[in-house]
Amino acid sequence: MVSKTRAVRISERIREELSEILLTQSQDPRVSGVSVTDVNVDRELAFADVYVCAIEGIQRSQEVLEGLNHAQGYLRHELARRVELRVFPRLRFHWDPTFEKAEVIERLISSLHADKDSKTREDK
Repeated sequence: MVSKTRAVRISERIREELSEILLTQSQDPRVSGVSVTDVNVDRELAFADVYVCAIEGIQRSQEVLEGLNHAQGYLRHELARRVELRVFPRLRFHWDPTFEKAEVIERLISSLHADKDSKTREDK
C-alpha cells in the first residue's frame, strides 16, 4: 500500500503520460480529440480510474469508451514503460460529465440574469 501523497503523484503522472500517448501515438479514430481530465489510483495500485471527455460531448461517449477499452492493453503497456512501477495498475475508463453539467449551469445562470434584466426594465 502506498501513501496518499504518492498515489496522487502517480495519478498525475499517469494522466500526463496518457494524455501525451493519446495525442501523439493514437491511430484509432474513436479516441481522437479525447482529453484525460482525471486519474485516480487506489492505494494498492491495482486499478487506475481514468476520466475522459471529448469536445463533441456525451454523444461520443460510448464510442470513445469502446475505443479506449479496446486499446487498454496497448495503453497500459506504454504507460508501464514510461512510469516505472513494480506492478502497473489496470486501467478503467469512465466518461467525465463535468463539462456538460457546467454548460447546463451556465445556461441557467444566463437565463436568470436575462430574467432579472427584463424585470428591471419593466419596473422602470
